[in-house]
Amino acid sequence: MIDILIRTLPFFAIIGLGYWAGRTRFFTEEATAYLTKFVFYFPLSAMLFRFSSNLSLGDIYSTRFALAYLAGCTTVYLLATAVAVFRRLSLGEAAIEAQCAIIGNTGFLGVPMLTAIMGKQAAGPILLCLSIDLIVFSSLFTLLINVARSGRVTLRVFKVIGRGLLANPMIVSMGAGLIWASTGAPVPGPLNDFAGLLGAAATPGALFAIGASLASKSAERMQVAGWLSFCKLVLHPSAVAISALLIFHVDLASASVMIAAASLPVAGNVYMLAQHYGVAPQRVSASILISTVVSILTVPFVIAWVDMLQGTS
Repeated sequence: MIDILIRTLPFFAIIGLGYWAGRTRFFTEEATAYLTKFVFYFPLSAMLFRFSSNLSLGDIYSTRFALAYLAGCTTVYLLATAVAVFRRLSLGEAAIEAQCAIIGNTGFLGVPMLTAIMGKQAAGPILLCLSIDLIVFSSLFTLLINVARSGRVTLRVFKVIGRGLLANPMIVSMGAGLIWASTGAPVPGPLNDFAGLLGAAATPGALFAIGASLASKSAERMQVAGWLSFCKLVLHPSAVAISALLIFHVDLASASVMIAAASLPVAGNVYMLAQHYGVAPQRVSASILISTVVSILTVPFVIAWVDMLQGTS
């Protein structure tokens, strides 16, 4: 584990540097917002396009893998929802807490860190996890929050979901890459180099943006945030591991990537959803802060564990 911890430390060190810049106001909240927007729309999209355009659909999609990941996520999603209902929270609050429990920072942290540590062959499984998070569970949240407000499901809700998916640059870039890959034509050298050069800014930019954004997060409602962080960092990877290894028997290499992806801290886009809909943003903010800090130790532990599993197989 020490070796994995040492290899992950530079990634978390950049997050820490960003946190320092945000905390000292060297990077203002406005600057952080623009940096996040830049990374989201340009370098990260270029990185995802480059990965997906150089892979085949078979390298990314596996029904067994998708079902295993969905089953593990759904188990924790329902548990977090049940606990929220037991505490007599509204449907909207229950939905946002369930998002915290299963949606990790796969785009900004997982793609650059896990491909660097676990190898480029990890790109396909990571992209599939990211796609499921964005398409299935983000859409489910939008559906639930609109049902909570209107009391029914309308055609307008599905239009909102559709527009949201089509406006998400991560989905668009992965889709464009897969379409290109499906043609069988190689990516032209200049385009591939352009995507590689721009995508190289994704890793430091995304990590710095994560840290700078954490500087504005509060640590209120510690008890609830602690529970949601426990769900995300412990229960989520555990449920995914059981689903992948014991129920669906996913091949060990792909399952290892899936479990590592599930161990990532709560994603920043969950806060964006909470803030947009006005549903418990402080609770989500605290969950992101706590889970990110604790993940400095838990993520290397999970990666070391799956690495050991592969070594003993």
